[in-house]
Amino acid sequence: METSTTFFPVAVSTMATGEPRDRGGYYFRFLPQRTFSSLSAREITNRLRQWSMLGRIQAQAFGFDQTFQPYQKDDFVTAFFKDPNVIPHLQLLAESSGQWTTLGTEVKRIEAINVPCTQLSMSFFQRLYDENIVRESGHIVKCLDSFCDPFLISDELRKVLLMEDSEKYEVFSPVEREEFLFCLFKHLCLGGSLCQYEDVLKPYLETAKLIYKDLVSVRKHPRTKEIQITSSVFKVKAYDSLGVCYPSPKEHEQTFSYFVVDPIKRHVNKGICLVGMTVHTFNLNAQEGAASFLYEFKAILIYRNKF
Repeated sequence: METSTTFFPVAVSTMATGEPRDRGGYYFRFLPQRTFSSLSAREITNRLRQWSMLGRIQAQAFGFDQTFQPYQKDDFVTAFFKDPNVIPHLQLLAESSGQWTTLGTEVKRIEAINVPCTQLSMSFFQRLYDENIVRESGHIVKCLDSFCDPFLISDELRKVLLMEDSEKYEVFSPVEREEFLFCLFKHLCLGGSLCQYEDVLKPYLETAKLIYKDLVSVRKHPRTKEIQITSSVFKVKAYDSLGVCYPSPKEHEQTFSYFVVDPIKRHVNKGICLVGMTVHTFNLNAQEGAASFLYEFKAILIYRNKF
């Protein structure tokens, strides 16, 4: 079984401490050099193709230079959509062409919902084995076909994910279902409109784990040495004068955008990013003497295929 795997190795370096500088607003910078291996590895792209998600899922990274607290999320997201350094780079999927394009409209208001992000281990999903939703061999238990519009339910896993009146729906509590890891796992299991479902659980777990590690940052607490998640996650919508414009004018359970914000202060003139839970550094090339703190911010979007 794969569910006992821990995400974060003990060798994660301790973050620097100190008070971030105080400025009036949020300023953003697109980080095209920040790639997401969890979405580009050959094995993962093959899976996304099978699940009818290839070309309809994307992650982008942006830097910002101000301190951030979760209660500031509305101001933060509003500033993001207004920033001239964001507008030319923020991408979404055009409904008419099916191609990635820029927003092309003025955002009037935003909605940012807190998404809990506390899970450090795939043992979170061990209950799928314990409750005989997945056999010890890893095969997902089948059931008679039914529909939970618009999804076909052909196994016990999708019943747990979608059908509130199913016998084992309460295997995950309402609070646990809000966890970012659970959300990613669920989105992958449901897939796109032409999804070819897996017979075994392992590909879903592996892919959810890799994406989660790629997006979420951690640190080692300087005193307790415990691994802590430092990222804040928000599910985001934006509205123009006509209604929802981002991530799509048409709402669907499989059409969404998550913003993952890492608020930890970085060293002057250098950003230290926990990517895939190992430490990577990159130079900011700031002018000598300039105070240049970088914070990393990531957005991941998934679009449901057309019916």
